[in-house]
Amino acid sequence: VQLVESGGGMVQAGGSLRLSCAASGRTFSNYGFRWFRQALGKEREFVAGISWSGHNTRYASYVAGRFTISRDNAKNTVYLQMNSLKPEDTAVYYCAGGFTGAPDDWGQGTQVTVSS
Repeated sequence: VQLVESGGGMVQAGGSLRLSCAASGRTFSNYGFRWFRQALGKEREFVAGISWSGHNTRYASYVAGRFTISRDNAKNTVYLQMNSLKPEDTAVYYCAGGFTGAPDDWGQGTQVTVSS
């Protein structure tokens, strides 16, 4: 399985970015996706998750109302729309996927930098 993130970059506080994660290498029925992030010197933390159908989503409290996770199953791609970005959102963002429990697969990460 390959998960390839894209869309990271540098943006000013208050700006927006959309991350994409393209999945390949298997059938993705019943496969959920999540986004995690890891800031320099900190532990990796959960950001958002979405079910196979896309009907169920969940968000960490520190991004709820600003970030939106979505998926296009025809393209095997999951997205993370990030609005009202803050400097504390600066991190490497990782796409992860799996069926139940802990993620089975991880992408290589994409850097997001928010300047004040």
